[in-house]
Amino acid sequence: MPHTIDIPPEIIARVVKRCGTPHPFATFDPARTALLVVDMQNGYMDAEVGHSCVPTAPDIVPVINRLAAVLREAGGAVYWIQNASDETSRREWSVLEEQASPERRAARIRSISPGTKGHEFWPDLDIRPGDEIVPKYRYSALIRGASDLEERLRARGIDTLLITGTLTNVCCESTARDAVMLNFRTIMVSDANAAMTDAEHNASLIAFYLAFGDVQHAAEIEAALRAGTAAAAAVA
Repeated sequence: MPHTIDIPPEIIARVVKRCGTPHPFATFDPARTALLVVDMQNGYMDAEVGHSCVPTAPDIVPVINRLAAVLREAGGAVYWIQNASDETSRREWSVLEEQASPERRAARIRSISPGTKGHEFWPDLDIRPGDEIVPKYRYSALIRGASDLEERLRARGIDTLLITGTLTNVCCESTARDAVMLNFRTIMVSDANAAMTDAEHNASLIAFYLAFGDVQHAAEIEAALRAGTAAAAAVA
């Protein structure tokens, strides 16, 4: 069952007070926009091989696929972020290993090591040949040591990021916060992120919305993409 999204009116009022509008990134250039799909892998979605399965993650797959299709048609880019664990990342990010029990560490290694079924993307995702796949070795895809995502985005002239995937309050929010720090206009897509519980999902969205960037439903973003495409066509 999808998350019940609950952002109270008083939170929206505080965002309006901060930004002058409930959606600071209501308009954007589709050609400079990227959809980031974070960690939608068997290791987080398939109970048979996963170490940290998110019950709501399969429910957001149709939303992600639809948003990816609209963005591609509008001229934007789609990046599939693929979390992994290897000997180097475990050594360089040893504090994560220290916090886990031996059983938990072993399960994570089995689940998201490259070459395992858990590391593979969920089969229902609509990954197209023109999309990019980005290996990731930290929670955030944009922190030093995690990936080359920032370089890829800069090379393509991307300035706006749409954050989707799992878990809302871990890898997705971490990536979104770092994106803002790196000066990307960043939107967390409320119905295309998944967490373990509604409470965690909403707390993450609210925290990001209050101080970092924007939170919108996929339908709002799709409408903005179509409007941006129409505006560009009119100018041409």
